[in-house]
Amino acid sequence: MVERIPWDQYFMAQSLLLSLRSTCTRLTVGATIVRDKRIIAGGYNGSVTGDAHCVDEGCYIIDGHCVRTIHAEMNAILQCAKFGVATENAEIYVTHFPCLPCTKMILQAGIKKIHYLEDYHNDPYALKLIEQAQVQCQKVTLDKSYFSQLHFGETNLDSSTEQPH
Repeated sequence: MVERIPWDQYFMAQSLLLSLRSTCTRLTVGATIVRDKRIIAGGYNGSVTGDAHCVDEGCYIIDGHCVRTIHAEMNAILQCAKFGVATENAEIYVTHFPCLPCTKMILQAGIKKIHYLEDYHNDPYALKLIEQAQVQCQKVTLDKSYFSQLHFGETNLDSSTEQPH
């Protein structure tokens, strides 16, 4: 019998999939915003719509940071703003711990829980702000055995056994 993937791992897997769209050459990040176990937005780090991509023209670095890139968390929150979707009491799943500016944005958006897969420059002030805001912050571990159930266009049914989709 096939075991269903737990919600936290399911939504984190969505963020990993989104990260595959990243146009950043330095770090690929994906973010998924969820409310009531439903995905309300997703984002990845990349250029502003209409601008050149780092993968095509290189990074635009100022003071050690690429200013061409919108972070995945910002991209997802801006999708909600663009389409009038409330983020109050939502959760966010991010492939990497959010930077300080993204942490501030997450808190101001009313998101109440941050799930992340990998530590990445975990800023002490960001951690303090998260604690002060009483926002839950949880590192998620992915169980790779769930992904072995994927069949990328291959069927695993023999011709004598037909199962409904």
